[in-house]
Amino acid sequence: MAYQSYQQRQHSYASCVTSLRTSLSYLQSSVSTLDAGISDFPRLTSLLKTVRHYELIPQPTLAAAEVSLRDEIGPFISLLLDRAEKNIDRQARRIETLKARAELNAGRLSHYTSEGASSAQQERQRRQQEREREKKLKAARSGRLDGSAALRAKVVAQRKEALKYSVERLEMEVQQKERELRKRLERH
Repeated sequence: MAYQSYQQRQHSYASCVTSLRTSLSYLQSSVSTLDAGISDFPRLTSLLKTVRHYELIPQPTLAAAEVSLRDEIGPFISLLLDRAEKNIDRQARRIETLKARAELNAGRLSHYTSEGASSAQQERQRRQQEREREKKLKAARSGRLDGSAALRAKVVAQRKEALKYSVERLEMEVQQKERELRKRLERH
């Protein structure tokens, strides 16, 4: 029995040794695989290392570039600003003209309701004749004028027309006030 237990122990030791040798071979295989995998790491770290480059530009070069950019863009910006101002002025004049026309038309409407159509018709014919005369004068003047002078003449003509409408509106208001005053005096 002692012999049997000796054989069993020897057999169990032999299986332990075999298992240990197998484990050692696996471990050696793993070490060689890891060694092959990381052997290129020093080279990879130098390749993948980030290098920052800073380029310094002298102040005169930077100032020259800024001046060049300003010279290149400046005329276009001033041109666009001039155009915007002209359009704003033109729209403001147009708004004023439309307001004056609206007030004049309101005065005309009140004039038509208070007086007969015959006097209104005469007034309309008189104004139409004046407008035709002004159009002929404008056409004669604009034929002689060049670019900027024609533009100034147009602006002056628009202002004149707006003022004429204002004068007509004021005349209508004066007439209306006179009529109202007469009616009040007749009542009393």
